[in-house]
Amino acid sequence: MTPILFAILLFGSVPIALVLALTALWYIHESGNTVLYDSFAQQMFAGVENYGLLAIPLFILTGELMNEGGMTQRLVHAARVFVGGFRGGLAYINLLANMFMAAIIGSAASQIAVMSRAMVPAMEKEGYDPGFAAATTAAGGLLAPVIPPSMLFVIYGVLAQLPIGDMFLAGIIPGLILGVTFFAVVALIGMVQQFPKGDWMTGREAVIAIRNALPAFLIPLAIVGGILFGIASPTESAGVASLIALAVGWGIYREIRPRDLGALFVRTATNSALVIFMIAAANVFGWVVVYEEIPQKLAALIATVTSDPFVFLLIVNLCLLVVGMLIDGIAALILITPILLPIAMNTYDIDPFQFGVVISLNLVLGLLTPPVGVGLYIASAMSGVKPFKIFTALWPFLLAVTMVLILLSYVPALSTMLL
Repeated sequence: MTPILFAILLFGSVPIALVLALTALWYIHESGNTVLYDSFAQQMFAGVENYGLLAIPLFILTGELMNEGGMTQRLVHAARVFVGGFRGGLAYINLLANMFMAAIIGSAASQIAVMSRAMVPAMEKEGYDPGFAAATTAAGGLLAPVIPPSMLFVIYGVLAQLPIGDMFLAGIIPGLILGVTFFAVVALIGMVQQFPKGDWMTGREAVIAIRNALPAFLIPLAIVGGILFGIASPTESAGVASLIALAVGWGIYREIRPRDLGALFVRTATNSALVIFMIAAANVFGWVVVYEEIPQKLAALIATVTSDPFVFLLIVNLCLLVVGMLIDGIAALILITPILLPIAMNTYDIDPFQFGVVISLNLVLGLLTPPVGVGLYIASAMSGVKPFKIFTALWPFLLAVTMVLILLSYVPALSTMLL
């Protein structure tokens, strides 16, 4: 009965946190082992009793401050210095700016919203097809889950009990590979469609653009540099980054006004509470999953299909692609990590960092694939382009992500080289 209730709640559009908590409560009721009720609240609290989770509200706050502080346009302008003169230069600028933003925001949905407002109108004005402009921007949002700081990496690190700083390091090379692959996609499409040729900035214009963006570059430097050189933990780096974002937006760019901070803090608190409540509920659900020995039973089933770690990861990728189409990426990550991670580590000896990178990138694909496709609808709402038109132009990027996923599944060193 418990699996039936879980399916009914899940496909009945009940918030995922309530699905997990109610399913766990029903399991206790159905099992008759009512002494487990005494542990329910403790298990829920234990799910959020983790120092690393402080990074989530701080990274969300950094993104909010950056949006309010006018850093997006300056980063886009700085990207023009490096790639603006190539044929299809504005498409390259879009992707390069997305890489800069991925090192600040850490959330694919937020990044798609911010960049769609900034880049799609500019690309349309220079003669690019609106569908391609919105698709390029949406695809750039896929860089957020793998280029640190990544909210999915923070959540996975907490669930898997791994150092979050090491998870961030594991995502650097895959993130760069994905970025280069997207550049190749734009180059190939540009040759076929003969994109407009861009103009290189003069030396003086380039110096001004980079100078104006330098304060914004302090944010990813503080986050990645602090972790990479062991100066600060991810949580401390997130705190420093939010202070820098406030100082730059208020004191240097002068686009953050004190009267706007109240609403900004409320948005940060609301979004953080949603994520953290999901993690608390997931801990209770994971407790039930372990109690029922579901990972062991599933591992025995999968072991009858294959003993090859690469084939196992391909099966997982295929299953998660379907899951990601139906459930939000964060919710899906919280749901499947307690079930699949023990199988990956214990039965197939797969490195947990490699597994985290692969499933995080896979699940975020669901942002851009129907029937849910939240990222598609965000890009559509911000750009005015119909979702189907965006999806039609998006398939080369989705194919590129699929190839990168297969590569990351086959070569563990790409995720573990910097650890």
